[in-house]
Amino acid sequence: MAVANPPSLDILVRDPGGFTIWSGPPVSNGEPQIKLDKIPCTSTKFSEDGSKLMAVRSDSLITIYDANNLAEIRAFQVPNLLAASISPCGTYLQTFQKSSTPQVKNVVLWKTETGESVYQVFQKNMAKATWPSIRFSSDEVVACRLATNEVQFFDAGDFSRGIVHRLKVQGIAAFELSKSPGSYVAVFVPESKGMPANVQIFSCAKESPSQPVARKSFFRCSSVQLHWNLGSKGLLVVVQSDVDKTNQSYYGETKLNYLTTDGIYEGLVSLRKEGPVHDVQWSSSGKEFAAVYGCILGFGNLPGDMAFWDYTEKKQLGATRAELSVSSEWSADGRYFMTATTAPRLQVDNGIKIFDHKGSLLFKRMYDKLFQVDWKPQSPDKFADIEEAVKSVGSLKLEDTTTKQGQGSKSAQPISKPSIPQKPAAYRPPSAKAAAAVQAELFGESPTGELSKNALKNKKKREKQREKKAAEASSGGT
Repeated sequence: MAVANPPSLDILVRDPGGFTIWSGPPVSNGEPQIKLDKIPCTSTKFSEDGSKLMAVRSDSLITIYDANNLAEIRAFQVPNLLAASISPCGTYLQTFQKSSTPQVKNVVLWKTETGESVYQVFQKNMAKATWPSIRFSSDEVVACRLATNEVQFFDAGDFSRGIVHRLKVQGIAAFELSKSPGSYVAVFVPESKGMPANVQIFSCAKESPSQPVARKSFFRCSSVQLHWNLGSKGLLVVVQSDVDKTNQSYYGETKLNYLTTDGIYEGLVSLRKEGPVHDVQWSSSGKEFAAVYGCILGFGNLPGDMAFWDYTEKKQLGATRAELSVSSEWSADGRYFMTATTAPRLQVDNGIKIFDHKGSLLFKRMYDKLFQVDWKPQSPDKFADIEEAVKSVGSLKLEDTTTKQGQGSKSAQPISKPSIPQKPAAYRPPSAKAAAAVQAELFGESPTGELSKNALKNKKKREKQREKKAAEASSGGT
């Protein structure tokens, strides 16, 4: 698929001094171009479609920018601000203020273009399941909010109409509106009085019957994660139990389920082995999803080994390492992979790394302290297929930049070619052997691998003992 003028891959970087916008790869001079000089702030967030950017300052001033030309659209002064959210297309700003009485409606929905307040409601507290209070579909056609035993729907184009219809669900604790189109809503009802927990899918249309189009019950369910695909036809449900009755995991038990809006499939996703489900993600097309489960790899306290694969050809393109990474994300065109080590999760060795799609390190910059790094959201449809894109770029690369801002450190030394050093083998329980074999296969290595120094020493010691016994037996026989 040829694309005439693909958009630039902009990168947002936020440190203690504020945020700035870079023009991302590829560049020919080794340094990303600064598109917006540093602006003081305490938090930032792109709208889901990448058209708007929200920046919040410590004095409760919220500024909305046009993310394409980086011009300021409007600023909002919101006293006692506790949280702010921007809608998927950037049409609305939602704020949550500290309030001591229900008479003060502390959740306010604003139009970003005009600054007009279009809806207000009181909300006692803020939690992950209840913020943002008003949820939108990706195309902003549908808007709704969670209330006691119901989901309330609004006219997303005219909030002055108030609540246009209600979906009654007894005991509802969380919900997730489908992305695009916003035609369905998934609701979660926890266990109660001996009854199992359940996830149900309902149509958002006012004239639709109140019966769910799909439903799945779960025993030993503490919480769920709900993931809609693009097209709103499939829902992945990660079911979490705080207690694993098989005693195989200290962290409880997780199961992956799949439900379809046509009711054809409602059940478990078959995985190759038992183990916790760490993450699931849909592809941009909404036709496939990936699941990370068991004990294979990751970041955090793990070495951060990464393998890059050609999904179509099912072959490995390269491998490298990004130790101590807190965040990781593909660029919208699928050609670059960015990792970052950020505070407050980690207070040392903060920095940014950008790799190409084969795992070669193209760019690195270290910081005394770094809070946030994000690609500007873009639709993958705006870019050419990766094969065409790679040919057009040729040999252009970002040079390694390792000068640390402020004091120098060990991390600021010149970069050598990424490698995966060998480490002495540690004890692994029997349950981890299968995972080790999978990891070895993933990285194109031998499942057995090379022996560690201690193992090799013990092997030689046993061989010498066998030789000695053989020699003693031979001499005794003569």
